[in-house]
Amino acid sequence: MGPERALFDDIALMAQAAREGGALIAAAWNEPREVRSKGAAGPVTEVDLAVDRLLRGTLLAARPEYGWLSEETPDTDDRLSRRAVFVVDPIDGTRSFIDRIPECVVSIGLVVDGRAVGGVIFNPMTDEMFEGGVARPATRNGQAIRVTHRATLEGATLLGKPEFFKAPQWPKPWPNVIAKYRYPLAYRLAFVAEGGVDGGLLLGFKNEWDVAAGVAIVEAAGGIVTDPWGGPAVFNSPDPRLSGLVTAGPALHPLLCARVSHTSHPREWPKA
Repeated sequence: MGPERALFDDIALMAQAAREGGALIAAAWNEPREVRSKGAAGPVTEVDLAVDRLLRGTLLAARPEYGWLSEETPDTDDRLSRRAVFVVDPIDGTRSFIDRIPECVVSIGLVVDGRAVGGVIFNPMTDEMFEGGVARPATRNGQAIRVTHRATLEGATLLGKPEFFKAPQWPKPWPNVIAKYRYPLAYRLAFVAEGGVDGGLLLGFKNEWDVAAGVAIVEAAGGIVTDPWGGPAVFNSPDPRLSGLVTAGPALHPLLCARVSHTSHPREWPKA
């Protein structure tokens, strides 16, 4: 079997697992939540853990040679020796799930040799399935999606809250842009992939499980995703965090990078 066919099969497997995990979320939607705190990592519910168990059992039973990295599974060094790794957030948007806001998704990325090569993002409450990967066109519910072709910042629609672009720390004021926001990081990246926004800045450390699937889908939709200084998004690192992301179509991406190139690495940011 060639690598493209294998990736196609992997994405199909991931999509089926995401639907099964999404069914658990939908079944629990109107039920009471059992919520506990993970401290700075935020809340977790029994449904997060149940979806994690389901995904791990399904995916690793089918691909036992792959590694595993999930927000809700204790991390081990085993994944570092695997070429292929599933990178998973069972519920990206747990706070939305707790508050019954239908912006929570199952996010499954596939990383090979440090690159996000495939991803699925499924919102069970809106029945939206985003898929895409290397040599696998990006789709939303089976229909092709593409990033926008915008080439100017003036009038661009960007991920974020209005106050983000009006903050005083910017060396140069932003031109007139339209800010749109979704809570889960994976869902934000899907928004870029489908052309709902022209691009986005995700500054500061971002956990790999929040963005791996979205990075693969944005790239499959013709977009570019880098760190804030134009470097590649590298996954399956010993510290599974990225130092921020800039994402947009090919023409807008360098303009966004130029806006944030002054930003220091988040490890140098003042402690809160």
